[in-house]
Formats: sequence, structure tokens, C-alpha cells
Amino acid sequence: MLDTPEAVVEALRENHERPHGLARTVTAEELVEAAEAFDKPDVLVTALLELMTAYEFTGEQRKSPVAFARILKLWDTAPDSFSPYEAHQVFWRFKWVTTSLLQVPEMPLATVGGWIDQMRERYEAADHGVQPVAAMRYHLAHHTGTGVPDAYDLWATRPRTELSDCEACETRHHAWYRVTTGDDATALDIWRPVLDGEQVCSEEPQMSQARALLPLLRTGRTDEARSHHLTGYRKVRGNTGMQAEVGLHLEFCALSRNEGRGLEILAENRPLFEATGAPLDRLGFLTGAEVLLARLVEDGHDATPVAGPPGRDWTAAELLAHVRSEAEPLAAAFDARNGTSAVGDRRRERLARRPLLDEPLPLGLRAAAAVRATTPAATTAPAAARTAIPDDYATLVREARRMSRDGHPGDSRLWTRIAELRAAATEPHDDTLGPEDLLRAELAEHEAQKHWLDDRHTQGTAELASAIAHFERLSMPWHALSARARTLAWSTAPSPRDDEPAPDRAATRTALDELLRAVDKQLAETPFDAEPLGEAEAVFGTDLPAERALAYLSVRYSAAFAAYQELLAVLGRAAQAEQPGSGAEEAPADDLDAATERFEDAVGVLRAEATRLGYPHQSANARQFVADMMARRGAMPDAERELRAALQDLEAADRPWRRPRPSALLAQILLAQDRPQEAVELLHSAIADAVAHDDTSFALAPTYMLLGHASSHLGDHNGAVRHLSEAAARFDQAGDPGEATDARLQLAMVLGRSGRNADAVAVLESVLADEAASGADERALAQARLTLGRGLRDLEEYLPAAEELLRLADTVAGWPEEDRAVLTLVAAEAATTLALADRWDAADTAYARAVAAHAEAPNPPIVCLMMREFARLTMQGRDTEGTEETEGVDAALEHLTRADAVLDALPPGEEGFAVWYERGEIHYRRARVLAEAGRFEEALPEAEAAIATHEGGGEEGELARAEAVRVAALIEGNGLERTHEAIARLTTTAARCRNSGHPEAAQVLDALRQEFLSR
Repeated sequence: MLDTPEAVVEALRENHERPHGLARTVTAEELVEAAEAFDKPDVLVTALLELMTAYEFTGEQRKSPVAFARILKLWDTAPDSFSPYEAHQVFWRFKWVTTSLLQVPEMPLATVGGWIDQMRERYEAADHGVQPVAAMRYHLAHHTGTGVPDAYDLWATRPRTELSDCEACETRHHAWYRVTTGDDATALDIWRPVLDGEQVCSEEPQMSQARALLPLLRTGRTDEARSHHLTGYRKVRGNTGMQAEVGLHLEFCALSRNEGRGLEILAENRPLFEATGAPLDRLGFLTGAEVLLARLVEDGHDATPVAGPPGRDWTAAELLAHVRSEAEPLAAAFDARNGTSAVGDRRRERLARRPLLDEPLPLGLRAAAAVRATTPAATTAPAAARTAIPDDYATLVREARRMSRDGHPGDSRLWTRIAELRAAATEPHDDTLGPEDLLRAELAEHEAQKHWLDDRHTQGTAELASAIAHFERLSMPWHALSARARTLAWSTAPSPRDDEPAPDRAATRTALDELLRAVDKQLAETPFDAEPLGEAEAVFGTDLPAERALAYLSVRYSAAFAAYQELLAVLGRAAQAEQPGSGAEEAPADDLDAATERFEDAVGVLRAEATRLGYPHQSANARQFVADMMARRGAMPDAERELRAALQDLEAADRPWRRPRPSALLAQILLAQDRPQEAVELLHSAIADAVAHDDTSFALAPTYMLLGHASSHLGDHNGAVRHLSEAAARFDQAGDPGEATDARLQLAMVLGRSGRNADAVAVLESVLADEAASGADERALAQARLTLGRGLRDLEEYLPAAEELLRLADTVAGWPEEDRAVLTLVAAEAATTLALADRWDAADTAYARAVAAHAEAPNPPIVCLMMREFARLTMQGRDTEGTEETEGVDAALEHLTRADAVLDALPPGEEGFAVWYERGEIHYRRARVLAEAGRFEEALPEAEAAIATHEGGGEEGELARAEAVRVAALIEGNGLERTHEAIARLTTTAARCRNSGHPEAAQVLDALRQEFLSR
């Protein structure tokens, strides 16, 4: 009941603690009405200031000047009703009113200027400096586009006062001025203290992060742009007071070619379409949305469903028309009010911008499938690296055949174009290219290869069967044998996408042996340099011997591949049998010996024949098989030697386009030998070769993932973030959500380790937004949720963190008995986080759950930590109103008694962790609790016990011991007034810290010692 002034004041205090939003604003309006019922101007002043704050931070600037006018009237009639803080706010909020009036196009400029004049008069009368007045004149000039340089100089050259905007906000305005002059580099230099987190306030760094996105892209600082988008957007998401900033993030998504991400942001901010209290900021939001929607429509996605104003469904084209119908007249209204075209010009400039990157900037976030499908997929290689497609049809076919003979990956694009032209029936068959059936056979082989690379082996085999039939009719035995060998080889590696039984390797082996005998017979009957057997072979002219030799080596390669797959299967069965509880039978030793012998024979023949015939690239293939087997058996130096020889073979063959795969494999082996720098160089080379030679079949996504892993090992966190983000985006494009999620989980770990916790949180939120679609297993998602909860807690977003941890606790509660200790951990962390969020009832429930879980599945360190934290937080912030102070102390001490009991209950010899540390920390916390309660005589022995216990930890206990000494000295010097004893204690321990290699701890102790000496 708001029936007394005291009740209104208490309600105002409670409302002030609520987050900004509609609920807080409505309550503030109600409290002003309640305050008016009393003859208490001081209560009304407080209520009006609270109302004005609510308007300012929820995008209701239209209403702010009315509230301030009432405040000024009270200032003039009842100045004694203002506290010193409120008196300061009267002058401070003149700035709010000016910017609020600029937000409203119906407000005449004369009125805005009048407020600034009144602000100057009142500042001078109160003997305040007028730099804030100059700032308001600059904002007016910037808005209208008139006299901007002079107004800026007048403001920027004046000294700051106590009523100036905070340093962070002024830095933003200084930097933005440079952006408007086209000097991005200087702007970013000015922005550095804000973007680096050195200058912060309630609006910063999120406002600057949004404004810096395009300057960062334009100057090539894409890593920073990615980071500021991830962290900055989280802070403005759904905030009606940050409409313009949301619009800037939408624009960034469009210009960094992340349209799918932009549509997700639209969906998360639908209420902003209805927020009309700050028209200028609304125009900023609408313009950002228009930039995004225009990009989609231009790219042909006009019918894509998008999220617009609530109440109906929208397509991109419909929403674009709607946004334009609102934004254009709104911009015109500002220009009409201002008598200039500045607002409209700025809008038109934004709409004219084109994407700043050739390919999407990988953000590390997972876009929803429906959204991702609307966004043009990134090309595997830049356009400049794509294989040129001849316009002349006959030249096109001959070039495709030449590239196929050379094994050049760019042939794929040419064969695809040939197939398109044949399907469209735009090109009649040219007899100079040989029989039409030859072209059909070649196209079938190309289709088969595409199916194979897409893990659709059954369809690939069907295409090869068609090719075989054509080759046999055309009297091309070598080509037919090659296709038959590939069919058999593919059957040894069943595809996860094909619903087919496990391969019958014995039957395949028999068929391959028979095929190899046919090859020997064919070699005797038709040497490679024999005359053509028909019209089809004759078309190859002088290249026929090479065609036959390569077909023969293809058979040998298929035999080696099949032997490799068989040996892998035997090794896999052996590894599975070694797993406890697998139930798998171990493969007989004879099987392993036989498979190994067949493998060595097959790769040996392939290498020898490739060398004899002068095709070292096939020798390189044989070496890759051997190196892979060596690596699997742990012989890393031998594997490295084989791969380096393979790369030399490719150099001799003059086939650089075949380097990516052995380079990537060699990088993995170097990583296994802890040589990340060499691995990084090889992986970059592999990617560069694949892109340069248009190898669309090379697995770029896992290569980028490996590159991210290697970069992380080198300590190159920026590189790791860049490469893991790229890997995730490419896995998305390939339709592999499980691998994409794994890349993002690794990305989040790298971000967390490098201190970019807010970035990691954004990535993890993306992963967990739709768990079912992420493709990750339950345990991976559980780890992600645990990391997210901890990350949110580190960001002091305690309630969201607790929600994540509680959700995770419910999940792991159903895990098998051997995993029950995980529930203990999660419940304990949830309890502590709820306490930090000041949700004590829920915290007590989670605490009890953790204790119960610990009884079933002990996790002593985490439970002891929870109990110590509850002792600390109980003393620090728990609401003990209505209770005696000693009850809070007793409650804190009870938590520590429980922690002692946890350690006392440990079975002898089953500790498995540093018990000395846990006991020492319990003594340390008890000393702190007793000292805070003023019970210094009891606190000192506990601090002494902490020192002695940490002493038992040896070198590992030095820092904890030093901290316990510091607290003991504080108790002695401040609580017990034994300054000399405290100084002696600090002197001895500081020297000890220096001698043990802990100079920073010594500095802390020396500083306290000096403080005591100064007394």
C-alpha cells in the first residue's frame, strides 16, 4: 500500500533495482501519481527523477522533457527539497532534455536552442563550467549538419567539468566525429580505451561497439569486428533504449555477408518495430533493417519469411516495403524540421553501402537452418581462383579431358558445364570429339566421383556401371578395368549416408584378385603404346599411351585403397576389443598379419609401377597410405619421412594441385609431435593450394578446424578464433551440424582461455539455442551448458547463469550411477550462483540438493568450495533484516563446520585431492568471518591455523599461505592493535615470498607493512 510517503520512497528504491523496461517505466509513472498525493516535495522530486531515468533508458525520450519541466519548477519553488545528489542531477539532466528534444521531429529547433540557452544561463548562475553546454551545441550541429567543425572545436577544446559526460561517452562522440569525416583509423585509435574496456559506463562499451563495426571492417580489422559484434549485440539485444545500436548490428550483418545472422537478430527484436518513443533512434533501427532486407531482396530472396512487426507473417520484400514506408517520411520529417538534408543524407548513405567482404565473415555462431538456407553460401574459392570455362564447346571438352588426365581438380567445373549444355540440348555433338558414347561415359565417371565425395557410394557405383558399359562397347578395356576397380574399392568403405550392409571384404578381395589377373592379361595383349582399338581411343591421339597408363595405375591405386580399408577394419576391431565392457571379439592375429601383408604388397606394387612408368604422383599416393598406417601405429617420425617424400614426388610430377592432402596429413603428424608452428605453415599452404587450383573436393572445413587447433597451441588466439569460426561456417554449409557444433565448442574454449569470456558466452548461447538441431551428443551439450553457466557468472549475469546450471542439473540427474558426481558439481555451482544472484531460498534448495548428491557420489572439493562461498556470501550480502546480527555470523560459521565434516568423513587413503588446501581455506574463511564480526581474539588462531595448514602444501601452498598471513596481520594490526607483531609477521613472509619466486605477493605484503609503519 502506497498510503504514506515512506511507503512511496521504499517502492521507489525497489523499482530502481529493477532492470530497465516497460514494467519499471509503468511503475515509475504510478509512483509519481502516488507521490503527488502528499505535501512532500522531496518525495515528488525523487519520483520524478526516477521517472525521467526510466524514460531515458527505455527509449521514451518523447516524455522526458515534460518530467524535467516539473523538476525545474520544483527546483525554483522548493530548492531545499533536493538532496545534494538530486541537485547535481538537475544540471546533469539538462543534457538529457536536449538530446531528447532532438529525437522528436515535431519539436522546433528554436525550442531545442532555447533549452540550450536556458542550460547555459543556469550553469553560469550556479558557477558551473560550460563545456557541457558546448557539447549540446555540437550535438545540435551534428544532427542538422550545419557548422559542425566549428561546434566540435568549441566543445573539444574546452576543459572537462564535473557535469561533462563521462569519459567513455565523450570518447564515443570524439571517435564518431572522426568517422563522419572519413578517418576510420584515427577514430579507432580514439576509441581504443572504450573498446578495450578501460573506459566504461552504463551505455559503454556497447554503444561504441555498434558504431565501430563498419570502421573495423573497412580497415581490415575483421577479428575485432567479429568480437565486438558478439559481445556488443548481447548487451543491446531487445533493449528499446538501444534501437539505433540494434540497427547498426543489422547493417553489419548485411555488409559482412551474414544475412542469416541478421534475420535472427530481426526475430529477436520484433518488439522494437513497435517502440516509437525515440523517433531518431527508431529511424536508425529501421534503416539498419532496410539495409539487411534490401540485400536479401537483391540476392533473389524476396519471398523468404522474415520476422517483422507482430501480428502477421512477412516476407523479405513485404517487410522491406513496410520499413521504407515508415523510414522515408520519418527522415523527411527530421529534415523538414531542421531545414537541412542531413538526416536523409545519412540514411541514403547507409542504404547505398555495398558488402565490404567478398565472402561471409565467419562469426562462430550457428544460424538456424531455415535462415541459413536463405543466405547465399560462401564459395569454396574466390572467383579469381575458379577454373576458366571456355566458350567454345569443343575446346571445353578437350580442356576437360586434358585436366582429367592431369588429375587437376578444376576439371570438375568443366564437366559440370558440359553436362549442363547437353541437358539443355544447346550444343549438338561434335564428331571430332569422338563417339558420343565416350562423352556419356566420361560424364558418368564425373557424376560417380561427385556421389563418392558426397558419401553416396551406391549412386556412385550405379554411375560407374553405366560408364563401364559404354567403355566396353567402345573397345576401351583399360578405362573399363579402371572403372571396375573403383567400383570394387568403393565397396570396401560403405557410406554413412547409404543404407547398405557391411562390406563383404572377402568377396571384394577375390573379385579384385581376379581383376588384377585380367589387368596382367590386358597388358600382355594391349601394351600402352599399341595402336588404338577403336574410334574412341583414336580420339586421344598421341596422349593415348598416357591415358592407358593412368587407367592401369588407377587399378593399382584401387587395389591399394581396398587393402588399406581392410587393414583399417582389422585394426578397428582390435581397438574395440581392447575397450572395457565392449563385448567385441579380438581379431585373430592371423587376420592382422594377412591384412598387413596384403596392404604392404598393394602399396608396394603401386609405388613401383608408378616409378617405372614415370608418374610420381601415384607414388605419392602410395606413400600417403603408408604414412597414415605408420601414424596410426604411433611411428610419427617414419610417417613424417614418408609424407615429405610424397611431397617431393608431387614436386617432381609438377602437380601442385595434389599437395593439399599430404600437407594436411603431415600437419597432423607434426602436431602430434608438438610442432605446431610447422603444422600451421603446412595447413596454410594446403588451403592456399586448394583455393589456387579450384579443388572443391578438398575438405576445407576440417582443415580450418585443425589450423585453429594448431594456432591455439602456438598461443595465437586470434588466429585460432578466426580459423575455428571459418570451420564452423563451412561445416554449416556442408550440412554437418555435429562437426559445426564441435568447432564452436572448441572456439568457445579458446575464447575463454584468451580472456574473451563475453565472446565465448555468445558462441555457447548460439550452440544451445536449439540443442536438437546442433548435432552434438548429450555430454558435449552438457559441457557446453556448464561452460556457459560459468561464463555468465563471470560476467556477473548471475540469474541467467543459475538458470543454465539448474537446467543442467536436471539433465545430469538422469545420468548413470557412475556419473552421479557430475550432479554434485553442477548442483553446488548452481547453489553458489543463486546466492550471488541474491535468490537465497532457491540457493538453499540447490545447496541441499548438492549435499544429498554428495552423499551418493562424493565430490569433496566442490562441496567444500560451495560451503565456503556460502559462508562468505552470508556475511557479505544475505538479507538478515529482522534477525540478530549474530544469527548471520552463526549461519556462516555453520557452513564452515559442515565443510570440516565433509573432510573428516573422507576414508583414509581415498582423498585424491589436496586436502591440506581445503582445510587451510576453511580456516582462512573462518578467520575472515570472525574478523568481520569483530571477534578478533577468535579470528587470529584460525588465521594461524590457515598459515600452518598451507605450510603443509609445500611450494604449492606458498601463495595461499601468504594470503593467510596478510589476513592474520590485519587482524593483529587493526583488530587487536598489535601493530609491531603484524609488522614482524609481514616482514618475514614478504622476504619468504621473494625468495620463493612470488614477487607480486611480496609487494602486497610490503604495502600493508608500510601502512602499519606509517602509523
